[in-house]
Amino acid sequence: MSNPEHTDTTGPAAPRAQAHPDLVFHSAYDQGFARVAAVTLPVVLGDPRANADAVIAQARALADDGVAVAAFPELTLTGYSIDDLLLDGLLLRNVLAAIEAIRVASAELLPALVVGAPLRVGDRLLNCAVVIQGGVVRGVAPKSYVPSYREFYESRHFAAGADGLPPTVRLPGIGPDPDGASAPLGARLLFDVEDVPGLVFHAEVCEDMWVPVPPSSLAALAGATVLVNLSGSPVTVGRADQRRLLARASSARGLAAYVYAAAGAGESSTDLAWDGQTFVYENGALLGRTERFPDGARATVVDVDIEGLRAERLRQGTFDDNRRRLAGQRAPQDGGSPEGFQTVVIPRAALAVPRTDIGLRRDVDRFPFVPNDPQRLAQDCYEAYNIQVAALVQRLTAIGNPKLIIGVSGGLDSTHALIVAARAMDRLGRPRTDIHAITMPGFATSAATKHNALALAEALGCHVEELDIRPVAEQMLAAMDHPYGRGERGREVYDVTFENVQAGLRTDFLFRIAGARGGIVLGTGDLSELALGWCTFGVGDQMAHYGVNAGVPKTLIQHLIRWVVAERIFSDAASEVLLAVLNTEISPELVPATEGEPIQSTQARIGPYALQDFTLWHVLRHGARPSRIAFLAEKAWADPAVGQWPAGLPEEEKVAYTLADIRKWELVFFRRFFANQFKRSTLPNGPKVVAGGTLSPRGDWRMPSDADAAAWLDEIERNVPEI
Repeated sequence: MSNPEHTDTTGPAAPRAQAHPDLVFHSAYDQGFARVAAVTLPVVLGDPRANADAVIAQARALADDGVAVAAFPELTLTGYSIDDLLLDGLLLRNVLAAIEAIRVASAELLPALVVGAPLRVGDRLLNCAVVIQGGVVRGVAPKSYVPSYREFYESRHFAAGADGLPPTVRLPGIGPDPDGASAPLGARLLFDVEDVPGLVFHAEVCEDMWVPVPPSSLAALAGATVLVNLSGSPVTVGRADQRRLLARASSARGLAAYVYAAAGAGESSTDLAWDGQTFVYENGALLGRTERFPDGARATVVDVDIEGLRAERLRQGTFDDNRRRLAGQRAPQDGGSPEGFQTVVIPRAALAVPRTDIGLRRDVDRFPFVPNDPQRLAQDCYEAYNIQVAALVQRLTAIGNPKLIIGVSGGLDSTHALIVAARAMDRLGRPRTDIHAITMPGFATSAATKHNALALAEALGCHVEELDIRPVAEQMLAAMDHPYGRGERGREVYDVTFENVQAGLRTDFLFRIAGARGGIVLGTGDLSELALGWCTFGVGDQMAHYGVNAGVPKTLIQHLIRWVVAERIFSDAASEVLLAVLNTEISPELVPATEGEPIQSTQARIGPYALQDFTLWHVLRHGARPSRIAFLAEKAWADPAVGQWPAGLPEEEKVAYTLADIRKWELVFFRRFFANQFKRSTLPNGPKVVAGGTLSPRGDWRMPSDADAAAWLDEIERNVPEI
């Protein structure tokens, strides 16, 4: 049997070109995901062959499920709690026979199996993670840190695996060669799955996770995207939470997935107990877990977003800066550098993943800007609202506490800006009459929205005014020789100019009033409208002295208003109007509805905000390609009965979207997103609010105004099916 393929590297594992240019749209692997498993199973103490049979049985089931990497507990083949039996010669021979049984079985199985075993190296025993795949022992990763404190006495049996080891280990009885096989040995092995671009995994063992600088952290800097921990970890009260905390932090700092499998049933109860905990974290988020103290084998099977992790590393430049800084300061042997890692390539011929529709084993939030968990949603609303209030307080304080001039329409955005302004005045100890709330009815303003605008401003105690823009708009349209100015009416007359004259006049009036009264214009436009260019440029709602809503997406605003009502921040009368606003159709109210027609609908024109905010989040946060966004959107929106919905969302908004819907509106998104960058390039100041990002040219997003959307539109046309 030949040695496994491997190469030596001194830096991070180099990314490869996409191996499958013909993307299969519904394939999770083609969309940048990799299926991994963390497995716990009942162990038979001191019986390696029985334990090997259990591993093989699990491996067969996981292979059928499309799993690429599967991790088992520490000392899988013997059990962790056998004490001095670990040093028994017969046991160690049986361990090698068990590894051989797994190796033979693995020749016809998909996953790379990471199993725990004691292995003799020279005159010492190492506690190892053995990687077996495609009929080959690909490598052996020893436990770097051997605990001997409290209930642990591992140094009685094992040597630390960090330093002074040979580069390979001889495995007698493994493979067809009478002399056995050799495998790479060391705590600095990276296993690169060639058929899945970016899937590079590293294995550490139990205690390695608990030290200040874990081997996995260095592995992440060296290129590992999946960090595996084989754990024994007897359970005591509170330890499960500690494990999750450490794994979550490691995954977040390492911008990686952390796959954890602990020992459970079958381990000795002489002095300890075991809970069989398994879970997977990805960049600080829990992807999945199994119940603790299970009866029988359990596996956490999830799809890790390899493409997303690599995108995050690319954007967070300090990640690679950290690698290079450590490489320059520390020597490989001192345990503090990502240098000296060895990459073991698992070739495509040995591990070819299924490129078919195997589903997606992870939750995809329909509303990435809005948490599903009610407590988290309430916390996010508290923070978002107070970020806006604090930013506005700071701006007003810095420029001499001018009055606030705000146009109110009775819609979501101006309503939310008004309640932010009211709270800011409270914080400053100023009267709310310093807010001049002006409603400016136009040709399509409804009685309901006008009533809501006036009623809310009055309930909040603002200075309230009504300014009818229609006479001036008619004069302007007539001066322009617009058909409406000549007395013509009808759908063909209500063009963009007709709409922009109204939007521009409103803004012009607000700026002139602000100048006359010593105030500033408070902008009301939101993040979603800026992304889609749904605003009138210059002398229009694109401009203000301060854009307090510019960092808040449309899908979050309704929850912010609902939270303000729940917190009883304002009077009952104000809260009653706020609830009425939530039930109002989103409309610019610029085009009159003719007899029997519905009012002008924003979402009918530019797409459902639910879908457009979904796309916006994935563009801003990850720079995801359009077809991948469509794939995720279909997983999120295909079935209303599947998955969670944010608390408080009205039942009528719990809808489904087909792939055809998603494709249609994604094309609209990218056309508008590129075409309207010029509006974002001249944005007024406004606070960043959500972690998903902002579109300020001074903040998260910089883009030339003359960039071309053609490549993005072509990617949708080529790779997203029409049905």
